Amino acid sequence: MPLLDVLDSRMAADEHDKSPSPLWGGVRGGANPNDSRVAIPPSPSLPHKGGGSEASHVGAPDPAAAIWQDGAFRRDTWAKVDMNSALPDGAVIVPKKRWLAERDHLASRNTPLGLLIAAGETLDDIAGDLARFALIALDFPKFSDGRAFSTARLLREKHGYAGELRAVGNVLADQIPLMRRVGFDTFEVTNAPTRRALAEDRLAEVTLHYQPAGTAEPPAGTRPWLRRTP
Repeated sequence: MPLLDVLDSRMAADEHDKSPSPLWGGVRGGANPNDSRVAIPPSPSLPHKGGGSEASHVGAPDPAAAIWQDGAFRRDTWAKVDMNSALPDGAVIVPKKRWLAERDHLASRNTPLGLLIAAGETLDDIAGDLARFALIALDFPKFSDGRAFSTARLLREKHGYAGELRAVGNVLADQIPLMRRVGFDTFEVTNAPTRRALAEDRLAEVTLHYQPAGTAEPPAGTRPWLRRTP
């Protein structure tokens, strides 16, 4: 049989494939739309353009600021500290290691608390603490390090985290649509071309996906795992 005929027959078979998604039951929204079973429902905390419910802090618009949130660059209302810095008044983001070392003291503060999780750090030892944090920042140390994508999905889909999820580090234009899809809703952006693309609304959105995510995306076509961005 000629090669093109073989390809056409395989594509036709795919179009009529009604089998359940291989991700059934493991990913929110990953069900076969024609199956009578009930899938894990999409998380209500994951609208298309980001993760959490309402952001806990929205800074004033400022074109020179680093935080991209709600369609504009905004002043950061959070202070970041390292392991040894004095804690300022107001909302503060602390590294995971500091939280583990000073949990009781930090939990007693009557101000919003955020957590910075470095690439490769796990969630298992803080799973019971996640609801304490109004913001969680995940670090992208370099373009080729995508571990924070997996951490974001675990936060939103497994642990039900509904606060602000911020991408920090090497945040680039072609990654931001995918970051939004896994639950990020704010971005610390220092890369000049990415800042221009955001300011000029020139991000190349990805609208068709061959793997379901936690966002509420409608099925596309007849393939049970194919999704389209609303």
